[in-house]
Amino acid sequence: MSDDRWQAATVADLPGPLAKLLWRQYTVYRERGGTVVIRGEDADRWISLAPHGSGRVRIRAGRILDGGTTAPARAETTAPLDGDIARLAACCRGLLAETAGARATETVAPSPGRDHPRQGSRKGGRGRGTTVLVWAAAVAVVGLIAASMWG
Repeated sequence: MSDDRWQAATVADLPGPLAKLLWRQYTVYRERGGTVVIRGEDADRWISLAPHGSGRVRIRAGRILDGGTTAPARAETTAPLDGDIARLAACCRGLLAETAGARATETVAPSPGRDHPRQGSRKGGRGRGTTVLVWAAAVAVVGLIAASMWG
């Protein structure tokens, strides 16, 4: 048997060896129901592994948001649970690349002179103030329509 295979191929055996192949800094924890989560702190990504039928593992990948919370999964697949850690790592890298691609389409492209695009940048989307203004405008429009119909 080669170095990238081992005898006991269960979801519980995967996190340590897999995490070492994927990231330099990682945290591993178990959730209820047998799901194992590996957080790549240096890459702001996570991978979860869960049993999926006989001899397969369900792999999901997503982002770690500012503040440390995890975003919902961006990509998922199943893979054989045959002990081939190299193939499993390649599958995980593909999912992680999909999550990176999804983030690239969501955010504004960084300016060419910045080495660290996340520092000092604001996440895309509406802020709390903009949302309040949109709701206030909607209420005002509904009020105007109701007043014109009433009077």
